[in-house]
Amino acid sequence: MKTNHIVVPPFGGRQDIGSSAAPIGIPKPGRTLPPGYIHLGVAKEIVPTLRDFGIEPDPLIREAGLDPCLFDDGANVIQHAALGRLLYLCVSRTKCPHFGLLVGQRASILSLGMVGRLMLHSETVGDAIHALVSNLSIQNRGAVPAFAVNGDIALFSYAVYQPEVESANQISDGAMAVSVNSLRTLLGGGWNPLEILLPRSAPADQGPYRQHFRAPIRFNQEVAAIVLSAGDLNRRIVGADPLLRTMLEEQIRRAKGDQHSEFSDDIRRLLRTRLTNHRCSADEIAALLAMHRRTLSRRLKSDGMGYRSISNEIRFEIARQLLEDTEVPLGQIAAALGYSEASAFTRAFRRWSGQTPTAWRTESHGE
Repeated sequence: MKTNHIVVPPFGGRQDIGSSAAPIGIPKPGRTLPPGYIHLGVAKEIVPTLRDFGIEPDPLIREAGLDPCLFDDGANVIQHAALGRLLYLCVSRTKCPHFGLLVGQRASILSLGMVGRLMLHSETVGDAIHALVSNLSIQNRGAVPAFAVNGDIALFSYAVYQPEVESANQISDGAMAVSVNSLRTLLGGGWNPLEILLPRSAPADQGPYRQHFRAPIRFNQEVAAIVLSAGDLNRRIVGADPLLRTMLEEQIRRAKGDQHSEFSDDIRRLLRTRLTNHRCSADEIAALLAMHRRTLSRRLKSDGMGYRSISNEIRFEIARQLLEDTEVPLGQIAAALGYSEASAFTRAFRRWSGQTPTAWRTESHGE
């Protein structure tokens, strides 16, 4: 696995991370969660995971530009980019290429906060997954989940969509690990997924992944995903309390009502889940949202953005992650992003970054 030492500005050059980053401004718990921020939740497990390696967490957390006191409470809020930076430092210091997996496997469904509690009290497993996908944005504005059913197979996926986030592969590993833990809580500890997809190069030692997931693992994928049987979705959740479910749903509705949602961030989230398997022109996205193309443009303009710049930003982010973290061939990346030829993708990537995709991949791997 390659670990990155860069933060990528959108459509610009690269910036080295110093060891004395200034502390990042943190919204207070209970306030509106801005785009690019997350509740600590699962990331709170970074502290005990570092201690398992005999490493004192506080200096490393400060090096990432964060206050160690934040990790006392999973409801505290940090920037998603800061989480990626901290995970990079953790991998570097521990020399453990699956550090994110270790963090995620320590976490439980309760690490998902109010959304995790709603999952516990949903009527069926399918309802619980829908609750996670529909409501995770109140706790995580840096990545986006999605859910699809095709015949006998269901697919829960998770993708980082914010730019300038390092260690997306570590974040994905952790997300898949805690998601499997959550499903085992709902379905029983003996449950195993049909398959796990991971957007990272195959590590030299796949044992930790096989041990946790207990399922076939496909590396070098375009998205992180859990494949499960559609029949599992109808399983009723033992111990679910309908009254508590209603109360949690009301709390989440209030949280969503209080949440300032930038329209441009909503479009980013939508594009991140659709760009690699749907047509995503401005007209098609407008039709999907039941609005006129001009209305879409006007609302994005009020956020200081345009549709083309956002779609290119997301294409660049997807391409960057796949080039840095996987061995997916350029032609496959180009096709996934909707380019008819690899040469068209190469030209676009050069406009975004000033480099060819091949040069970017070579540099990011330190070759």
